[in-house]
Amino acid sequence: MSIKSFSAKIFAAYVQRKINSWASKPEETQKKVFTHLISRGEKTRFGRDHSFSEIHSHEDFVKSVPVRDYEELKPYVDKVVAGEPNILWPGKPIYFAKTSGTTSGAKYIPLTKESMPTHIEAARNAILCYIADTGKADFVDGKMIFLQGSPELDEKNGIKLGRLSGIVAHYVPGYLQKNRMPSWETNCIEDWETKVDAVVEETLKEDMSVISGIPSWVQMYFEKLIARTGKKVGEIFPNFELFIYGGVNFEPYRSKFESLIGRKVDSIELFPASEGFFAFQDKQNEKGMLLQLNSGIFYEFIKTDEYYSEDAKRLTIGEVELNTNYVMIISNTAGLWAYNLGDTVQFTSLKPYRVIVSGRIKHFISAFGEHVIAKEVEQALQEAVKGTDVQVSEFTVAPQITPEGDQLPYHEWFIEFEKEPEDLRSFAAAIDRSLQEQNSYYFDLIEGKILQPLIIRKVPANGFQQYMKSIGKLGGQNKLPRLSNDRKIAEVLEKL
Repeated sequence: MSIKSFSAKIFAAYVQRKINSWASKPEETQKKVFTHLISRGEKTRFGRDHSFSEIHSHEDFVKSVPVRDYEELKPYVDKVVAGEPNILWPGKPIYFAKTSGTTSGAKYIPLTKESMPTHIEAARNAILCYIADTGKADFVDGKMIFLQGSPELDEKNGIKLGRLSGIVAHYVPGYLQKNRMPSWETNCIEDWETKVDAVVEETLKEDMSVISGIPSWVQMYFEKLIARTGKKVGEIFPNFELFIYGGVNFEPYRSKFESLIGRKVDSIELFPASEGFFAFQDKQNEKGMLLQLNSGIFYEFIKTDEYYSEDAKRLTIGEVELNTNYVMIISNTAGLWAYNLGDTVQFTSLKPYRVIVSGRIKHFISAFGEHVIAKEVEQALQEAVKGTDVQVSEFTVAPQITPEGDQLPYHEWFIEFEKEPEDLRSFAAAIDRSLQEQNSYYFDLIEGKILQPLIIRKVPANGFQQYMKSIGKLGGQNKLPRLSNDRKIAEVLEKL
């Protein structure tokens, strides 16, 4: 055991004790965060507009501060972007994380001197908890690759801006700099395909032990490695033992990854976003990710089936239940107040609080009132694949409301197979059965002959990459929606 790995084990044990301390007192921890946020926010334009000086409880906060998404908070954000101080948080942000926009174009999410360290600390702690949980630390001596956006930053009114992953690249600790890959020059390549080719060249002869990134883009990297060498990834990198990912559910990719690698490797799931680093997998044998209650983020939760009603209740951490779908609302030390991320979560544990990301409040299919969510389609596919040699590269689902002839409407699954099922109809039926078991509304619509069972459309090899490239979102932190309530994506895929 090297000095580095030995030291990592000692530090991991220390960090684990600190995490256990606040995780064992969730409501007290969140109350301290809430009090601090209100105290700091009182000194801002937003705080004056929303009577923060009169907020002494969560009930007061609910009365004074409505839930907003980015579009609704944008008038305040625009003032911050224009360079005005003390708008959402005291002073000015140190960065803007630029993300893909919706109706208003690009989104500028502020990162402050107080919020930025929580992103770095949570990422570090995810690895340290893995070490504490498994006792494995030798990987710290190998090379680590983080497939991420360019670290080159622009500037807007004196404030640096870029992709979150590119900003975070500036905070890699010194003790990891020698292990970190790819090189700065390669990381700065904007074109994703060119970048992955360069990453392959740089890493082929290295002792890679940790690989991190969004699964779909890491898969592209693996496929290029195999095409170049004719070997499995596990042969190319015999000491590769840890895959770190976030942004999407890994389960639909797991069997494909194991095939590309040639063996199983441990994995750590993360729940990062520009608005905060919310959770990470702290135990290998527990479902869900540990919610970061001590990271300057105050959480509220609204049941998804109540979200659009006027009297929807905003719950605090002590009021949530297991296996219920919630829209997650956050307030944080970057000055986002009662902010709707758009993510939906379910709690898998209440001692400590662990969550899974179940989908997006805007990414669902409810063309007929079925409200099918991402978690349900991912689980249905996973159950259909289980025990078979079928391999799925990527998929998305859309409603077909006006089929040809006398057909009933249906859910249309666009699937890119690495290895197809022998009987596509039986495979589709297995997915459909699982969906009916999970979602009673969908079951009723099938039983009532309002919908017919789902239909699968095969997407040609690399079809989803072509689609993402066509909309300028190939690589980086861009993710394909699992579900759409319209046919914008479907119409493009039909033409491939």
